[in-house]
Amino acid sequence: MAGSVASCATVQKAAKLQSLNGLFAIYKKAGPTSADVLNTLKEKLLQEAGLKQNPKKRKRHILKVGHGGTLDNSASGVLVVGIGKGTKMLGNMLSGSKKYTTVGELGKATDTLDATGTGTEEKAYDHITKEEFEESLKKYIGNIMQVPPLYSALKKDGQRLSVLLKKGHAVEAKPARPVTVYSISLQEFKPPLFTLDVECGGGFYIRSLVNDVGKDLSTCAHVKDLIRTKQGPFTLQEHVLHEDKWTIDAIAQSIQDCMCLFPTEPDSKRLKTDSDQPSKDSQAVEEEF
Repeated sequence: MAGSVASCATVQKAAKLQSLNGLFAIYKKAGPTSADVLNTLKEKLLQEAGLKQNPKKRKRHILKVGHGGTLDNSASGVLVVGIGKGTKMLGNMLSGSKKYTTVGELGKATDTLDATGTGTEEKAYDHITKEEFEESLKKYIGNIMQVPPLYSALKKDGQRLSVLLKKGHAVEAKPARPVTVYSISLQEFKPPLFTLDVECGGGFYIRSLVNDVGKDLSTCAHVKDLIRTKQGPFTLQEHVLHEDKWTIDAIAQSIQDCMCLFPTEPDSKRLKTDSDQPSKDSQAVEEEF
């Protein structure tokens, strides 16, 4: 009898999981890739539902999930996830505004422009005042051109530049491209460390900003810590689910709670929970950082 009840509960969980459609946000910790985090989430949900993914049948995925913008391995914060029909809305997350808090370090440069890389240069920084630093930030607000870093999610011949570099291939820098920065504020200035809050559009690289500011000030700099605090309407404080909440019920509730973040009627109707046919995984990858 107990076995039958458990089996019935598992079937109900599986049905509920496959009926989920919408967007929600999870917390990505520093360390794993965004893809790894998404795979961990998927594995947890499939395990809870008593379902197994057959790796040999790539065209018949039983759970459709994707994320709305890559975060660096070393970065943490908001990662927006689409499930079921919600994956069709992930494109909006790529182009929408985002907020970051970053800690930079003056006087040291690395090949990756962050703390995970190898040191390439050291320069004095004791000549820089807080006023000079704040003044240097002004040129980066608005519609600007920015050269993306070599170590990035941008691709050449189908492979990420960062992967090609790690394999020892020669990689040329991508040309500068237009990006938008809505605001930059200096939150703390205690040389060599400084803290910035940045709100920007899609495709903007915080690492490039920190590197460029260092050069402007006749020194060098790299990112020590990076947190995405907001992506679209999803905020770190209000909306993210930490790993202990990566359950079918918690995600279903989060999708329902977050529907009010998307006021347009067509989206609300489209994201109502209903049965969804299994389809190929959809993962929106933002060329960012």
